[in-house]
Amino acid sequence: MRAYIAGLGTYVPEKVLTNFDLEKIVDTSDEWIRTRSGIRERHIADENTATSDLAIIAAKRAMVSAGIKPEEIGAIILGTATPDMLFPSTACIVQSQIGARQIMSFDISAGCSGFLYGLGIAESMIKNGYDNILVIGAETLSKVMDFTDRSTCVLFGDGAGAAVVKKSNNPDRGIIASYFASDGSDWKLLHQPAGGSRIPASEESVRKRLHYIKMEGNEVFKLAVRAMIESAIKTLEQANVSSKDIALLIPHQANIRIIEATAKRLDIPMDRVFVNLDKYGNTSAASIPIALAEALEQGKIKSGDYVLMVAFGAGFTWGGVLVRM
Repeated sequence: MRAYIAGLGTYVPEKVLTNFDLEKIVDTSDEWIRTRSGIRERHIADENTATSDLAIIAAKRAMVSAGIKPEEIGAIILGTATPDMLFPSTACIVQSQIGARQIMSFDISAGCSGFLYGLGIAESMIKNGYDNILVIGAETLSKVMDFTDRSTCVLFGDGAGAAVVKKSNNPDRGIIASYFASDGSDWKLLHQPAGGSRIPASEESVRKRLHYIKMEGNEVFKLAVRAMIESAIKTLEQANVSSKDIALLIPHQANIRIIEATAKRLDIPMDRVFVNLDKYGNTSAASIPIALAEALEQGKIKSGDYVLMVAFGAGFTWGGVLVRM
């Protein structure tokens, strides 16, 4: 039995923040941002919009795409680094708002790898009798961006992507192979210090700006390239598939230099690599489902194609999923 993606849905907030807008907020320039990241603009949620609001719209669109009703959903897995609150889970809020039954619903915290981790969990659940699993990656990273820190505030954006994962008896369709890993020894290179049990919210934590993303960009870059390459190679080895057989590589949309370095190492030309971070920035767990949906809409993927998705995120976490459409 295989698990396959039966439908996709995405949503990004209406507000667009361009590089030129950021020039007015922080000491940066359009040219500085583009040459270092490949990003031109990103979508930003307003002050009244939470992660669940984006996830709900993406989830409803995914169900329409898959042709299923809310009461047919068997479980909800939501990957996010920016939940509505520490508890309850954002997945439970989504469950109540889309009209799903009283089903298993939970969040996973795997940073930018969250959606792929969710697909891996969903595949295991499908093989154990579940069906119609809603896997969501959703973020409102603008809520934790420090707009006085030009090294981070230019990189991230808000958005959500959702997939309905179903069971299939077709051995040539669906998730063919996957690989996941983590290493917490370098967690300090990318983290949000305050708000949890280590540094609870206080006047001091707010004054010290500890509720914002902190990142050592150069170090993260080197780790990300190595981990994404490892994820791709290990996933392809499991499937006994060559990189030459990959119709489309969909990497986590973090930085164009990371994407180009990964593609070069895998010997995959850039015309077989999907890139949309110029429009959205790094939307963390939402980046891969948004990219996958856009690639399908643009006709870059056809039935029978091998599509390789790889990600790297805070933790650090990384992984790859190979699907045959």
